Amino acid sequence: MTLLGKMEAEVEVKVSAETFHDIFSCRPHHISNMSPAKVQNVDLHEGDWGKPGTVVCWSYVHGGVSKIAKEVIEAIDDVKLSTTFKVIEGDITTEYKNFIFIVQATPKGDGSCVVNWTLEYEKLNENIPDPHTMLELCIHISKDIEDHHLTQLPVARA
Repeated sequence: MTLLGKMEAEVEVKVSAETFHDIFSCRPHHISNMSPAKVQNVDLHEGDWGKPGTVVCWSYVHGGVSKIAKEVIEAIDDVKLSTTFKVIEGDITTEYKNFIFIVQATPKGDGSCVVNWTLEYEKLNENIPDPHTMLELCIHISKDIEDHHLTQLPVARA
């Protein structure tokens, strides 16, 4: 059994790729308003929102348990609409030596996008499970962001 792993998942959301990218690259602190059952808070620890090198701390619920992850924003690609987060402290580090989240939004041309989540990780030992539930959490947060944006759309008047 290998300790290194990579998992990917895609989800289609009715949010523009640019908006979705902007939320994760520049405004992750707004996610707690969009997905409050899963993300309680995202705090800025150092740096500036929207800049690589910025350190943020996520308070989130995973598997019914409140957890924390301190992450550095390693890269923001405004052309590919992707943001890369590397976990540097927190609950994830009790099981994984390295853990990276990459979120990329690809426009579909109809105002929606396909969100690709990539998790790259190195387990501390072979008894640690692959992070399937963490990938599911990312998908659920993406759908919560979609639901939030759909409720924010102006209602068409007859």
